[in-house]
Amino acid sequence: MKKKYGCEVDCANCAAKIEEAMKKVPGVINASVNFITQKVTIEAAEEEFDEVVKAAFKAGKRVESDFEMAF
Repeated sequence: MKKKYGCEVDCANCAAKIEEAMKKVPGVINASVNFITQKVTIEAAEEEFDEVVKAAFKAGKRVESDFEMAF
């Protein structure tokens, strides 16, 4: 399953760091953070999707405390 979420990222460098952190979360198949469109795309297995998204968000917050995601 793949979903897009609105987000708030301050700069392109922060977006890249958050994206890398999200990709390391167990269960994340792929993650993309777009600074220009302020969108996050996360792909994970459907049966554990909600838990993986929450874990990915927490990983992003650890990298950049100002990071916000609408889910």
